[in-house]
Amino acid sequence: MADPPAAATPRRSGRFTRTLTTRAVLVSCAVALVSVLVTALVAAPVAVRGAERRDQEALADQARLAVDVLRTRPPDAAGRRLVDQLAEQDVTVHLIEAGRADRPGLSRQVVSRLAAGHDVSGRRLVAGERSFVEGRALPGGDAVVLTRPTSPGVWRRMAGGLWLPLLAGLAAGVAAGLLLARRLARPIREAATAAARLGAGDRTVRLSPEPPEEVAELAYALNGLAAALATSEGRQREFLLSVSHELRTPLTALRGYAEALADGVIDGAAVPATGRTMLAEARHLDRLVSDLLALARLEAADFPLEPVPVDVAGLVADIGRNWADRYAAAGVPLRIDLPPPAEGLSAEDGPVGVVSAYTDPGRIRQVVDGLLENALRVVPPGAPVVVAVRPAGASATDGSAAGASATDGGVIEVRDGGPGFTEDDLAVAFERGELHRRYRGVRKVGSGLGLALAAGLVRRLGGDITAGHAPEGGAAFTVTLPSR
Repeated sequence: MADPPAAATPRRSGRFTRTLTTRAVLVSCAVALVSVLVTALVAAPVAVRGAERRDQEALADQARLAVDVLRTRPPDAAGRRLVDQLAEQDVTVHLIEAGRADRPGLSRQVVSRLAAGHDVSGRRLVAGERSFVEGRALPGGDAVVLTRPTSPGVWRRMAGGLWLPLLAGLAAGVAAGLLLARRLARPIREAATAAARLGAGDRTVRLSPEPPEEVAELAYALNGLAAALATSEGRQREFLLSVSHELRTPLTALRGYAEALADGVIDGAAVPATGRTMLAEARHLDRLVSDLLALARLEAADFPLEPVPVDVAGLVADIGRNWADRYAAAGVPLRIDLPPPAEGLSAEDGPVGVVSAYTDPGRIRQVVDGLLENALRVVPPGAPVVVAVRPAGASATDGSAAGASATDGGVIEVRDGGPGFTEDDLAVAFERGELHRRYRGVRKVGSGLGLALAAGLVRRLGGDITAGHAPEGGAAFTVTLPSR
């Protein structure tokens, strides 16, 4: 047995990484990490500057104390203790006497400024190392300077402090991702289950719409699909019942006459009449099967259509002549209304005007023949049937072509004085078998396929067909054909 196509077999590899839960968790973790990192990038410089400012202020306080203690030269015991205590705090004390520093490291600019009686505060290079500097000038060119290297470990401390927020962000991302995925995946799983049930034939399945809006729209769409499928399948069942009844009627007649012939019940004189009856039933059966096949093929891309420029008025005149005898035999008046010749033309140029359209004449003849056959079936003797032709855009009442051109396309109207349609009938007039179902047993009906086939043919040709009420009292069908 051949292997199933690859497209029909779901891929299992890497399925976990493709689930909504996994992706929601990963996205939430990524968002948490990015949030923590961005926060750190923004907050870390602010925190470092704040720490350095506090260190600078602390060194300034120590400098003010040192100035009071180290005024005497050389420093006394209290001064030496202060120097030792400051050294334990990584603070170096520089003493400047008469413009000279007691130890190297201070820049010449700092010494000169202090010797000139100006205080110094800020960050400077001391012995090639960036340091906090707090210098206080004393009278006579003396000064006391405290220096302490800036803390290179501030950034390391800040980076080390990020681990806890990062871990907390990861944990929050996982938790938020799981909650989000569970919230989002549940209605999607329910929708998938409902779709599977619909595929299995269950048309009673319904979903409860719930937020967010997108999930609610999905639920409404699935509910609408289930309702549409149920309606469509119900109509198909009714249509099949109607078609089976229509098929069974001629088959029953054919079978009955065939059995009668086989049993010798029908004598020789009645054989020709029986043959004619069987032939009529066979033709009815053939027409029904042909309609079914045409409807089945109508939506196919290869449905044969041969549109060409057509004189609709001449086509309808031919159709009228073909139907005249049948209508006369049934006692139904058939009137063909054609537009008059255009202004400036005489009767010698043609008895009627030309109404041009771009369509398939064979298919349009099929449409008009179907409409005339339906009318002949339901119209009582004496009631009229009218086939009118006019250019598109001409008046529907008097056929006046004022403002219309023969190249604008054509309109064919088939009107009758039969029982007509209700407003509800007009809404479903072109649905397969719908009118047949409504009026079976009430009045003469056909197979229920003719109007659906006519509508499909006209629309495939780029035209339009509508149903309405005729001024003659019955139904009116209007076929609009394009000019190109």
